Amino acid sequence: MTALLDFVSYSDWVLHTLIWMPILGIVPVLLSNEQRVKHVAFWWSAVVLILSLGLWWAFDPTVGGMQMESATPWIESWGVNYSLGIDGISLFMVMLTTFSASISILASFNYIQDRQRPFYALMLILEAGVVGVFLATDLFLFYVFFELTLVPMYFIVGIWGGARRIYAAIKFFLYTALGSLLMLVGILYLVYRAKMFIGVPTFAYSDLLQIPLSGVEHSGSLVPLRLHFR
Repeated sequence: MTALLDFVSYSDWVLHTLIWMPILGIVPVLLSNEQRVKHVAFWWSAVVLILSLGLWWAFDPTVGGMQMESATPWIESWGVNYSLGIDGISLFMVMLTTFSASISILASFNYIQDRQRPFYALMLILEAGVVGVFLATDLFLFYVFFELTLVPMYFIVGIWGGARRIYAAIKFFLYTALGSLLMLVGILYLVYRAKMFIGVPTFAYSDLLQIPLSGVEHSGSLVPLRLHFR
């Protein structure tokens, strides 16, 4: 298996594919009729799941830190890069996400009868966002992917939820909006400290980990992140 993955240069493209393939899947989903759309969405997500399984063989557990890293300049004046990577924790989280997405779509077959195309399109967007959260090695990119997950979740709850779905959707929006703002404050403070320490702004995890923070600064910068995920 490892030889096959090396032959197709699996490590060079798989992380990008796991994010963008679900997004590309929106096109065939929206073009499908109501009878076939659920099957198109499931098999599309199943292909993403199969591709993610190769990470098990491509990842080297004897090597510490990030692997399969790639970085492309995005907003250079801010020090933002489209950078991805994977470690031992995100390896399992990505595989769990692709598995859960396929199972969730399959489980919805008997429950989602109305507006199926937008539902399955939102499910694929949600999958892409969650995978992106676990693969991003740039804090700005992480924030973008995290916010991306909130959009489909809001509409899924508000449209296909239970009897009190409108109330639940509004409450979800208010909590996540406040939490996102607090998390952004924490991120911007870390970037500010990075600019003071390094001399240039950066959102890269590897750079932010090198910043010397006092106990108060460490706690203060992490509080917004903790409040957001609470």
